[in-house]
Amino acid sequence: MAIRSGIQASSGDIILIQDADLEYDPNDIPRLIGPIIDGKADVVYGSRFISDRPHRVLFFWHYLGNRILTLWSNMLTNLNLTDMETGYKAFRSGVIKDLPLRSNRFGIEVELTAKISKTDARIYEIGISYYGRKYSEGKKITWKDGLKAIFLIVWFKFFN
Repeated sequence: MAIRSGIQASSGDIILIQDADLEYDPNDIPRLIGPIIDGKADVVYGSRFISDRPHRVLFFWHYLGNRILTLWSNMLTNLNLTDMETGYKAFRSGVIKDLPLRSNRFGIEVELTAKISKTDARIYEIGISYYGRKYSEGKKITWKDGLKAIFLIVWFKFFN
């Protein structure tokens, strides 16, 4: 709900979504918005998996789950993203403000990707830094969120 509210309240030309837990480095913002500013992209995903940037090594099962969800999403959206579940994305304002978004929590990543894939938006990926947290440090995503993401990938492809 916070992302949807922030999008509607925004007034700039570029809307950037960054998780508030600082797993993503704010110093990467210029890299993330660069392709939009240069007129090459309408949407830019920050990828934790194509980067030579620093990243903390954590949780094999999260990595594998993300790769499976990204593959499944790519198959149904005909995109070739490496990190659909990233919490670091930038959008040309007009692209995202027109999307009717309803998802909460981690479902917003799936919904954004599915709905953006149905537009003519030029989508880029940029390698980003990643400083993941352990559950003892406040990480919140679980296997239940992964199951919900699978459902939502199918839902947004065929029913929405």
